[in-house]
Amino acid sequence: MAKRNAIVLAAGKGTRMKSKLYKVLHQVCGRTMVEHVVNQLGKAHIDNIVTVVGFGADTVKETLGSRTSFALQQQQLGTGHAVMQTEDLLGSSDGETLVVSGDTPLFTAETFNHLFEYHEQRHAAATILTSVAPDPTGYGRIIRNDVGIVERIVEQKDASKEEQAIKEINTGVYCFDNRKLFQALKKINNDNAQGEYYLTDVIAIMKQQGEVVTAYRDNDFNETMGVNDRVALARANKIMQARINKQLMAQGVSMIDPATTYIDAGVKIGRDTVIEGGVVIKGRTTIGSDCFISSGSRIISSTIHDGVKITSSTLESAEMHTGSDIGPNSHLRPNAEIGKNVHIGNFCEVKKAYIGDGTKVGHLTYIGNATLGKNINVGCGVVFVNYDGSKKHHTNVGDHAFIGSNSNLVAPVNIAADSFIAAGSTITDSTERFDMAIARQRQTNKPNYAKKLPW
Repeated sequence: MAKRNAIVLAAGKGTRMKSKLYKVLHQVCGRTMVEHVVNQLGKAHIDNIVTVVGFGADTVKETLGSRTSFALQQQQLGTGHAVMQTEDLLGSSDGETLVVSGDTPLFTAETFNHLFEYHEQRHAAATILTSVAPDPTGYGRIIRNDVGIVERIVEQKDASKEEQAIKEINTGVYCFDNRKLFQALKKINNDNAQGEYYLTDVIAIMKQQGEVVTAYRDNDFNETMGVNDRVALARANKIMQARINKQLMAQGVSMIDPATTYIDAGVKIGRDTVIEGGVVIKGRTTIGSDCFISSGSRIISSTIHDGVKITSSTLESAEMHTGSDIGPNSHLRPNAEIGKNVHIGNFCEVKKAYIGDGTKVGHLTYIGNATLGKNINVGCGVVFVNYDGSKKHHTNVGDHAFIGSNSNLVAPVNIAADSFIAAGSTITDSTERFDMAIARQRQTNKPNYAKKLPW
């Protein structure tokens, strides 16, 4: 098999996006558009990927890292000019070179492989990836002769009425014989209204030289969609989301309403997990088998083990171990780790804390900067007071302790195993095992005082 190269065009600013963010860095289902393209090229066994950068070059380089080499297009003078900038990296290479735009996030490795195979089988100098558009307005049309051989590409503004009726369009993706590509690039010019060098001119030059130019048709027009504005970005997200959800369901995940279930690319979910509608799962999240995630839940870059139940709650960079449950309306903030068979009830918040196996935190409680042992009962309205105005401090609670309702544990403090905190106490001193700590004033009743009140 011939050596495979790829050139990703990612130098444009994307003015139609109306954004300070460079176009290819806008996200589709949790990944930038250019990352989607490069990831699929990687799956297509490309030997050498070169990304052409211009606007936002440093940010694009940081995003893609070592997955690709880079060429700089300092002035944006057209697609042909962009490919010219890769000559130092690719100009002397043998093999085939695929050219694709960084704003086409829906292409798959399967399509790239089919394009390469079609190109190689026909010993072509160039192969155009085409598709059939329901509305071809704005696209370059593929003009074929009577026996189906590609004659030329006609842009919308230059097309006759008959040519405008053609629905087979140029997707802007090409496969070239690499050496012939760079030879033809030396012959194109910018003698046009825009003063730019067009890659489509390479096709015309190759045809004039009698080279074999073919076209491979992609039957999924949605896959070929480029993103130039926010409307197209929303559509790309919808298409990608449907693709992700379909793949997860094929792997054994149940979704009650896939159309309202939003899951980022790269999220992993185990079999027999049930996800209701209105759920958002983002970032580097892994969810085990036999979990239940109810509507209104939002999970970001978290690890969820088997058999976990999440009810209308938010998790951020947190971890829940097997058999634990949370919610409704609770919040795990970064570095919260919930042990096995732990119950976190409603309206609770946990941050930078470990909660040991079997512990129960029923409701209306804040736990921050703390380590809790096993089988602890934390009553309603408990606050782990961790901030003194300038620094955060840590609280330790031993196994089998009981923390009464409406207690405040003022850090730094150690609550020993098997100790008991009376309801309504504000604890500032550590306890020993089997202690009962009471920190509240004794009740005083004032006879007949209520008669003085205004009601």
